[in-house]
Amino acid sequence: MRLFPSDRYPLPLPEGHRFPASKYSLLRRRLEAPAAAGAALEFVEPHAATDEELLRVHDRGYVGRVFSGTLTRDEQRRIGFPWSEQLVERSLRSTGAAIDAAAAAVEDGIAASLAGGTHHAGTSWGEGFCVFNDTAVAAREMQARGAARQVLILDCDVHQGNGTAEIFAADPTVFTMSIHGARNFPLRKHPSSLDVPLDDGTDDDAYLAALAPAVAESFDRGRPDLVFYIAGADPYEHDRLGRLRLTKQGLFDRDRMVLDAARAAGVPLAIVLGGGYSADLDAIVDIHAATMLMAAGG
Repeated sequence: MRLFPSDRYPLPLPEGHRFPASKYSLLRRRLEAPAAAGAALEFVEPHAATDEELLRVHDRGYVGRVFSGTLTRDEQRRIGFPWSEQLVERSLRSTGAAIDAAAAAVEDGIAASLAGGTHHAGTSWGEGFCVFNDTAVAAREMQARGAARQVLILDCDVHQGNGTAEIFAADPTVFTMSIHGARNFPLRKHPSSLDVPLDDGTDDDAYLAALAPAVAESFDRGRPDLVFYIAGADPYEHDRLGRLRLTKQGLFDRDRMVLDAARAAGVPLAIVLGGGYSADLDAIVDIHAATMLMAAGG
């Protein structure tokens, strides 16, 4: 399985920033060991998303302000990152990784970006640690290449994918499903094709009982040629921003449910990471690594 890491493009953040940027390099190093031992994992450098790719989704004025460093103070506050040239490069590589993973999935059946899931970025804004919407850009690129007509985005991050929902609100060729904390960020939730809001404290059994029919309905209504899976680690019970109570086993079972559904449908699957904000970085890496090893191992 091809993996597209972008951790070699650092994201400079102030000391004490709550975004765990170091998880990406830790995850790559964690996966290098089984790869060296013979696991079916291949690391591939992602390309930087191009203007043409970005502008299929994002407003030209917004993209220009990101590139030039002329985002307003409110725009930077909404994104949650200070602007820098490194932030721009990292955002382009992370978005390019989603595109490359989608293209590899079309060829191989499954592939993954070791970053991304930037689902809060909308047509003309960034938000919640998301500059560009990687799965939206990748979906549009695959459609432009003729690699897919109908796309399904299964968003299992704990936060609702408001940006993705806004981008594809009037587009029947992209079906968006979001299972998330009902009272969690973002305050304003754009309606997805299918939203599954959950109460604070939802545990493994309740989560999986809600996810199973949502996945089945998404495949039935979306009729996808390509699936994106946002495999957030933030529904984890010890996540600082999650407010749900999923265990590592519950997240493993969630991954299995999604992977099995895609394989049963015979549809290529591109995985992106999504969020993870536990104070225990090893726990976040455990969750993401389990997703990747399961995907690679069948």
